[in-house]
Amino acid sequence: MATALLIVDAQLDFTEGGALGVAGATTAFRRIAETIQAGLRDGTLAQEHPLIVTTQDWHIDPGDHWSDSPDYVDSWPVHCEAGTPGAELNPIISLALRGVHPDRLLRVTKGEHEAAYSGFEGHDAEGAPLAELLRARGITAVDVVGVATDHCVRATALDAVSAGFQVQLIADQTAAVDLGRGQAAIQELREAGARIL
Repeated sequence: MATALLIVDAQLDFTEGGALGVAGATTAFRRIAETIQAGLRDGTLAQEHPLIVTTQDWHIDPGDHWSDSPDYVDSWPVHCEAGTPGAELNPIISLALRGVHPDRLLRVTKGEHEAAYSGFEGHDAEGAPLAELLRARGITAVDVVGVATDHCVRATALDAVSAGFQVQLIADQTAAVDLGRGQAAIQELREAGARIL
């Protein structure tokens, strides 16, 4: 079984102090980075995660996903605008990934003209969708981390289950917008067949 590490939306705008900062994001990103760095040091990363995928909101004009009066459920302040610093990966993650061979890294963007919570709505630079890219690499399972547990992590993990991948959520490497909704999302994922670590 080949497992990809799927890092969901570890972007500056979702970091505390960003346009849509999530409490606990920095801690989650540090834990993700520590896992990557430990695997690089002891040589296990390539076996445990032969592929590492980063998903990024990359909004151009996402319609009513952006709002001047957001409800923080379906509409949000302007965030992760394509090409802006806030849309870039948090340096904690990008620095950790420098030690990974480029052939084992995959960047997926999503939400150019729509909300697109799930990484499985995203695509690479050539437009290939995430599920197709994973299957082309022989990936059969995904470990999901990142932000936010109750939104994009939830949607990505549920879509991974629906697409037939074995899914493991590494809960202490995620952060939720709302702690109650985050716990509910974890329970929903468990019931959908994901393993919660």
